Amino acid sequence: MGIVLLLVAGGWLFFNQSSTHFREERAQEGLPLVTVRVEKASGGAVIFHAELAATPKQQERGLMFRTKLAENAGMLFPFKEPKMTAFWMKNTLIPLDMVFIAEDGKIVNIARNTAPESLAPISSGKPVFAVLEIGGSVADRLGVQEGDVVVVDNNYSHAK
Repeated sequence: MGIVLLLVAGGWLFFNQSSTHFREERAQEGLPLVTVRVEKASGGAVIFHAELAATPKQQERGLMFRTKLAENAGMLFPFKEPKMTAFWMKNTLIPLDMVFIAEDGKIVNIARNTAPESLAPISSGKPVFAVLEIGGSVADRLGVQEGDVVVVDNNYSHAK
């Protein structure tokens, strides 16, 4: 009888932990969308429709647990003031390009095709005002380069 109760209790504990863990592994939804235009130094522009991760909690969650990302989609992480930052790919299931944006809107660094689920820090290299995450290799396919200028639509107001 003692063994049966232990197994039942152990099964209940396992079930509860699994259920909680499952709920935590969902991608975040419902973030506001902004239009992000990358004006290429070589001419022309590229448009992204980006979810706005404005709060620390939204930024911490980022694009975790996504299984796909459209080529013109992404997530924008704005900061209250320029700062050195580093991101990681924990629980991020798809490769990403991380576009690091200075206060003047210029792209100062691009971490290209980052490795899914890596815990290695990916540094901005310089103080940045925002980071735009897009699908892995998208920056190369669309010709997005350091020195290009990022402009966010008028509906976005930075929390400065």
